Amino acid sequence: MTAVFLDTVGLLALWDVADQWHAGAEAAFRELRSRHVPLVTTTFVLLECGNAAARRPYRAEPEKLRKLLESRHELIVPTADDWRAAWESYSRGEIGGPGIVDCVSLAVMRRSSLTDVFSNDRHFTAAGLRTLF
Repeated sequence: MTAVFLDTVGLLALWDVADQWHAGAEAAFRELRSRHVPLVTTTFVLLECGNAAARRPYRAEPEKLRKLLESRHELIVPTADDWRAAWESYSRGEIGGPGIVDCVSLAVMRRSSLTDVFSNDRHFTAAGLRTLF
């Protein structure tokens, strides 16, 4: 079974009940869990989530997810090649294009042959990937 990549947008929508995409994220996540789909993300996404959650009621969620993914060997540390590819992509991008963390995520997803992402971020669909809500 192919893993699904967890993006910051999806995770924050899942954890924040006031988020405009919470219901969609919750339904998509419930479906993934019911099918026991492996879930992966990068250390960079977790850092981004930790920054966003630092002063929110769901502050503990990024840390809980980190521990879970590490215990399952599903937390990806981007390689030096991922880093270089991301910065090359970022430097070619236009205003409104993906940020550097998304560029790293895209590089990791390409290297890992992942096609599904727990997000609704248009940068992933623009890259030919399938967002799940």
